[in-house]
Amino acid sequence: MGASSPEYRWLWPSALAADPAGPLAARRSTRDWAVDSLCFLLAIAFTAWIVVELLDPASETAKTWGTTPIWLTAVDAVASTIAAIGLWWRRRFLTALAVYSLLLTTFSMASALTQLIVVFTVGVHRRFAVLAGYTALVIAANAVFAVARPEGGLGYWEAFGWGAAINVVAALWAMIIRGRRQLIVTWRDRAERAESEQRLRVAQARVLERTRIAREMHDVLAHRISLLSLHAGALEFRPGAPPEEIAGAAAVVRSSAHQALQDLRVVIGVLRTGQPEDEQTPERPQPTLSALPTLADESRSAGNRVRLQINADPESVPAATGRAAYRIVQEGLTNARKHAHGAAVRVVVDGEPGEGLSIEVRNPMPVTVPARPIPGTGMGLIGLAERALLAGGRLDHGRVDDDFVLTAWLPWPP
Repeated sequence: MGASSPEYRWLWPSALAADPAGPLAARRSTRDWAVDSLCFLLAIAFTAWIVVELLDPASETAKTWGTTPIWLTAVDAVASTIAAIGLWWRRRFLTALAVYSLLLTTFSMASALTQLIVVFTVGVHRRFAVLAGYTALVIAANAVFAVARPEGGLGYWEAFGWGAAINVVAALWAMIIRGRRQLIVTWRDRAERAESEQRLRVAQARVLERTRIAREMHDVLAHRISLLSLHAGALEFRPGAPPEEIAGAAAVVRSSAHQALQDLRVVIGVLRTGQPEDEQTPERPQPTLSALPTLADESRSAGNRVRLQINADPESVPAATGRAAYRIVQEGLTNARKHAHGAAVRVVVDGEPGEGLSIEVRNPMPVTVPARPIPGTGMGLIGLAERALLAGGRLDHGRVDDDFVLTAWLPWPP
């Protein structure tokens, strides 16, 4: 329900503000049924008891308050009964019930308990400003009641003080209940917000992880497929090669295709469905600097002349830095096979703890464009630059004299 609902139209315009502690539900809960029934029964019982006491001249109430005219007792009984019945709908029609009870307070004795329940309800379901204003009006009505129906044995100020104190106690009790409800609502909102933020963080982590896997897919598959293309091309253009060479090239094609399919199956499976954290299989070890000689041998078998020089201890390089360095060298060799097939490629990896790890991949610029160039996405170097940036390093590439040079620097903490 919004702030413009009828139950929010209170004694003055400022009371129309939304109240997070006391929105009135369209349907009552089991607790609401129990509380409303108890309030209704107590108010009816109190009204009946006071009316019976006033009608009996020998009762203590009649002796204390003096003889009450029959007509006033009848009016009090009827009006207080209506107010007690109205408690059943006190949440939905609180404004009308509060105004009606306020008028009864000026002369009615039988509606005293009903009035306290109304004050308590206002305190629970309305803002403090509304409660304070209404309590002040009830105290003013009590001042009128103390004059209209003085209590025997008590002075005016004493009778007025007792009535005001009881209403203030009811208002304070309602404020405590309201504050507790607001605190519970705040805790619930915070818990729901924290849960929503946690779900968002999990979703973001999954997206980042899938993006990382997509980059890995590009790096791995581009390397595998470039080998496939080169060896398949050799088979196509040299049909009369010796059987040993044909068998070797076919073995490389079969092995590379098998590995590429395995990598692709894993990547596509993760990107399509994703696995819950408790069902994930252990991730395969990612290659680092120690795998560079194997990578260079694969490129040599594809026809490139690779000279690899590693001036750093691969075992002492941090795992994250080693993985990033491996992918950079892998992409550099893949580009060399695509654009300068058969050219000499020089790879230098150098670095020390505290100074960082430097990588250089250099190959001559191609003189002619291959008749059937290996297709690519054109995003390899962009992905490498992003990978180096995420690792805290940098990557540059371009033409230097007659060579194409790919250089990178990655941090290596001391």
